[in-house]
Amino acid sequence: MISIRGAKVDHATLQRWVIRFVPLIDESVRKRKKQVGSSWRMDETYIKLNGKWVYLYRALDSLGNTVDFLLCARRDKSAALAFFRKAFRENDLPEKVVIDKSGSNTAALDDLNREISEDRRIMVFQIKYLNNIVEQDHRFIKKRIRPMLGFKSFHSAKITITGIENIRMIQKRQIIGANRPAANQAIKKREGG
Repeated sequence: MISIRGAKVDHATLQRWVIRFVPLIDESVRKRKKQVGSSWRMDETYIKLNGKWVYLYRALDSLGNTVDFLLCARRDKSAALAFFRKAFRENDLPEKVVIDKSGSNTAALDDLNREISEDRRIMVFQIKYLNNIVEQDHRFIKKRIRPMLGFKSFHSAKITITGIENIRMIQKRQIIGANRPAANQAIKKREGG
């Protein structure tokens, strides 16, 4: 859009805009995000940061809607606990969670189940093929990150990935009020026009 208008903008300027505006966009997206289902698929993927791997924890519901995400420096029980606590704060407790064979994810969910009352306990499944939905969804994130050739700082990686995840949620129509043409048609019908 900028080049169409004849302006020239450096990639560093675009990155500064991302750092400045993505937290504001994320706040708005989280306020307007539709409620997710009670059956989650959780997995982590790798992101390159200064030549080292960091881990992006992600969860989707059974329909493929993004539940939550968290970038962590390590892949261990404390990182999985941090992810689940964040996901539970933003969403209701799920009835069941499908995970891979990762011991840290299992240990984190076992700890969380000890803290939750017995009637609200989360069923944990380790069935590989049920996790395919989240494995396939990683592709869209990787597709955006690959041309960047990695990140230089954890802070900028976290914010950039937040922006990518927010765009993905908008594409999945998870945001209330994001589909303006349909909303306008509903208003016209209601008003008799």
